[in-house]
Amino acid sequence: MIDIPTELPADLVPLSWLIGAWQGTGVIDYEASGHRFEGEFEHRVTFAHDGGDALTYTAHAWLLQGETRVPLVAETGFWRLSRPATDGDAGPGLLPPTALTEPRTADDVEVLRTPEGGFPIEVVLAHADGISELYLGQIRGPRIDIATDAVVRGAGAKHYAAATRMYGLVDGHLLWAWDVAALGTELSSHASARLAKADA
Repeated sequence: MIDIPTELPADLVPLSWLIGAWQGTGVIDYEASGHRFEGEFEHRVTFAHDGGDALTYTAHAWLLQGETRVPLVAETGFWRLSRPATDGDAGPGLLPPTALTEPRTADDVEVLRTPEGGFPIEVVLAHADGISELYLGQIRGPRIDIATDAVVRGAGAKHYAAATRMYGLVDGHLLWAWDVAALGTELSSHASARLAKADA
């Protein structure tokens, strides 16, 4: 059973099952540059909303080495339905809307539905190691499939060319899988995890 908060903007209803803090463990298994990266990690992900048309996202991971937790790269970003901007939307930057419009409705969101029965989404993520990603994809009920449309790396970031991610709600748990093309390796499986709802 998915509870949908009544104060959510209509654009966030398809994403509402993500809202909350999720915590659990996962595994890394990736081969690149003649080295096999593998191990178990602890992962905490939080999806929240501030009344706007996007969910905020934060994620932290720690490699588990016996009793020691080694910090891995943290992420922050925004998840939203993909739709054309209107004069009623703020931005870019701090620019306010140029027109007053009525709040979007369920009918406005339904117009966005894809032939496959889902909704187009876009996800913007920034990593603590100097990498930023724009993902495009689709949400269909409790499943999300996204792939990078753009990757930007700072001068100090390691090579990272593309990625895909899958998220799904299975038996009350958030399951995800992340494939990457990094360190000269083609797109392949990199990490996956199973997370349970946690206290905020």
